[in-house]
Amino acid sequence: MANVVAEENAKLPRQFVNFAYYKLDPAYLLLDEETRKAGVAELTAVLESWQSKILVYPYTTFGVRAETDFLLWRISYSLDDFEKMATEMRRTHLGKYLQTPYSFLAMTKTSIYVDDHVHEGQESVRNKIVIGGGKYLFVYPFVKTRPWYILDKEERQRIMRQHIKFGHEYPSVKLNTTYSFGLDDQDFVVAFETDHPADFLDLVQGLRETESSLFTQRDTPIITCTQQAIGELLAHISGV
Repeated sequence: MANVVAEENAKLPRQFVNFAYYKLDPAYLLLDEETRKAGVAELTAVLESWQSKILVYPYTTFGVRAETDFLLWRISYSLDDFEKMATEMRRTHLGKYLQTPYSFLAMTKTSIYVDDHVHEGQESVRNKIVIGGGKYLFVYPFVKTRPWYILDKEERQRIMRQHIKFGHEYPSVKLNTTYSFGLDDQDFVVAFETDHPADFLDLVQGLRETESSLFTQRDTPIITCTQQAIGELLAHISGV
């Protein structure tokens, strides 16, 4: 069943996926409050207008991550949309004070690995991001070692079956895998959604003990994000 669904989904167009992290220049906080409020309102309007054009999901990292204040998880069928949106953001007063410490680019793609556990909205067989709506999002770039890619396909499938099976022990954690080969510095970008951070912690700890972890070259930075409305998170980081 999973193979049939994967074959059908593989015919659909893929999506571009961008995880753009922003940090506010502290100089903005020295401006008077009315100026900062106006800046928040202006940028909020721009970002909300883009939510009607492409998929834009805002998350705060403020207070839990030193080098970033918020994340915009952006999904579109056109790579050009990301540049156009960034241009409009930069033209706003507040946008001129935003730095981008991280920006991970990827695409959707159906997985080559067979998941025997078939369920609705299955992550491994779709070319389209289906947001789960969890309050928390955990994002990190992921690079496998080169020896992994020269293993026989059957051997990789055996190892991944164990990996996938363990993941199904945590149904409260939804995985979104996107692919970066040739597009960015990593092989994948993975984003886990959940309402229960402790479940994600236990999942990652357990995955460290699976055979697949032997082939992990890099899986940092891991950034914890909390879903929050655009206007609210901009107000928080601006101190208004």
